[in-house]
Amino acid sequence: MLNEIEEFKAYTTFPDYTIKNSKDNRYLGRFTYDILKDHYALNRVFMIIARGYMWETDEPDADRARRALCAWCSLPEEKQPKQPKPGQDRVSFPELHTEFPELVDEDGAGWFYNHVHNIVAAVLDNTDKNTKAMWENARILQKGFDEEWCKKLMQYQASPYSKTTKGAWNCRFDDVVAEAKNLGKLQNKDFDLPAETKKMLEDATPKGVPKYVLPELAKYYIANKQEDSDKVVLPVSNFSAYFGKTSFDRKWLKFLPEDIIVREEYAGVCRYKMFLQRHP
Repeated sequence: MLNEIEEFKAYTTFPDYTIKNSKDNRYLGRFTYDILKDHYALNRVFMIIARGYMWETDEPDADRARRALCAWCSLPEEKQPKQPKPGQDRVSFPELHTEFPELVDEDGAGWFYNHVHNIVAAVLDNTDKNTKAMWENARILQKGFDEEWCKKLMQYQASPYSKTTKGAWNCRFDDVVAEAKNLGKLQNKDFDLPAETKKMLEDATPKGVPKYVLPELAKYYIANKQEDSDKVVLPVSNFSAYFGKTSFDRKWLKFLPEDIIVREEYAGVCRYKMFLQRHP
């Protein structure tokens, strides 16, 4: 989460899909089944990808960033609606293969589409190493991903000024590209906490929560805190994928000490502030 350059690589290169045992979830990459099924938490993924391709030189290329997003999200040509409705966007971009061979293949299958189908194949081909939850999640993706992703991709391409857009979509490519221009080049923001601060956070970690969780949240808070606010947006689902554990969201987070980390949620956005010194 702090090294944006490594995060970019994780979203543009495929992981090893070998499943060694039921506790091995490396085949998911920097995603969880919740993200793959429900498609939330992709705003940060899109932002990292857009910045990576926009800022390959000192001058931002917004059009290239948007094309990269289309390539990454692309579905195979056979999934393109044969008779799209007026104003309906395309969902397959095979012509972008030449520019982004790492993001979309010659048939229009984008990185994310291939990643999901690789996961399904890995799980269903290794039933002896699966848990029931793994098998059920893979079957859900096998049956419903393509159709739902097609709908989502058309939503992502909607113009903020479109009079025909129903509702306010939470994520649009145009918004992502605009924000990517403001944020600038990807950075490695990782650093070492002072030894006494790290020890305090580890000592304050509740039983059952790994010792690295609070220090990572503290570093992310310090690296992303703006001067005009003492709160930072907490991308909960992305942290779950980063830690490789959905238990961060469902179990660990609610047990973190409130005298160190204070969270608030409004309109689906979670923000937090941290106190890096404990008072006696």
